[in-house]
Amino acid sequence: MKIGIACYPTYGGSGVLATELGLALAEEGHEIHFLAYEAPIRLTSFSRQVFYHQVSVQEYPLFKYPPYALALATKLAEVCELHDLDLIHVHYAVPHLVSALLARDMLRGICDVKVIGTLHGTDITIVGNDPAYRRVTRHAIEEADGITAVSEYLRRETRTIIGTSAAIEVISNFVDLQRFAVTPCPQAMGMRHDGESMLVHISNFRPVKRVLDLIEAMAILGAQRKVRLLMVGDGPDRPAAEARARQLGIADRVDFLGSQDAIEKILTCADLFVLPSLYESFGLAALEAMACGVPVLASDAGGLPEVIDDGRSGRLFPVGDVEALAAAAAEMLEHDERRRAMAQEARRQAEARFSLKRILPLYEDYYRRVLDGGAKAQREAGM
Repeated sequence: MKIGIACYPTYGGSGVLATELGLALAEEGHEIHFLAYEAPIRLTSFSRQVFYHQVSVQEYPLFKYPPYALALATKLAEVCELHDLDLIHVHYAVPHLVSALLARDMLRGICDVKVIGTLHGTDITIVGNDPAYRRVTRHAIEEADGITAVSEYLRRETRTIIGTSAAIEVISNFVDLQRFAVTPCPQAMGMRHDGESMLVHISNFRPVKRVLDLIEAMAILGAQRKVRLLMVGDGPDRPAAEARARQLGIADRVDFLGSQDAIEKILTCADLFVLPSLYESFGLAALEAMACGVPVLASDAGGLPEVIDDGRSGRLFPVGDVEALAAAAAEMLEHDERRRAMAQEARRQAEARFSLKRILPLYEDYYRRVLDGGAKAQREAGM
């Protein structure tokens, strides 16, 4: 198949999944065309089956905000026509799915390209929940030839928030088990001081990630035992988190590393991975930690319970309960044998449920059903 993929190229779950999926499809012999305003962050290797098309937006005094959605639609139509694409797979509803549908309309009578959208979370729970975008999001979902969601939780939220009965296929996120493995990295292990336990958090530091909760929990935990916290990523709440660590007197035990590409090397040095989010539609960072053999402490919210088996591959705690987070971390670090058993189970579940080998054929099968018209027929029937 010849497939166009539009996504956000920045650090985040949707862009990571889109890029890794495209590269994996290319390995299977499909021709992949990425479209974005800059090269996706994980598009770092060369393949003769992979192409990148930059979407450029011209600045005009007339436009207060550059119309990226229109530029993307035009570029999608151009790439579809020049390369005879079979389908467009976009990640994130607004603007990508809207742009893809406009491109499909522009190509009527020229080529019959199908449009699939994958919903990742905030495109529904935040953007789609905004009255300014809810109606256009619903229209895009209902007009697409196929829609997938990364968790059952997100499928339910989409139907509730957007108010649609359109068929949505649940295809989970996946992890590259070769890249995310249990082999320790000596350089990362060198960040651990003598006798310290190591906690790791990775996110974009948006308010929904609740990184300040983690700083508060770290202060409680640090009063009980020697522990270090690595904060990986960047975003709007980073300055507040750094300031709070200084106020609590724990700045010397909290390392802010900024955005990092080789996160698999950092994860392998962790005793625990912590994700105190308000919600996660899936929790890709948690899955990547599990693949590295790291138990996960996460909020009992959103799609996280679909990823983490509470008490076996990690622990779940109520959102915002800093004391419960600190207590769970202390218990897991205190009972090393139990924590190691959780680490083994975390890796096993990543292999059994979320491997690229298992998930990739689900996407290929869904593509073929969309191209054959089966998925569209189900959607029109409201199945």
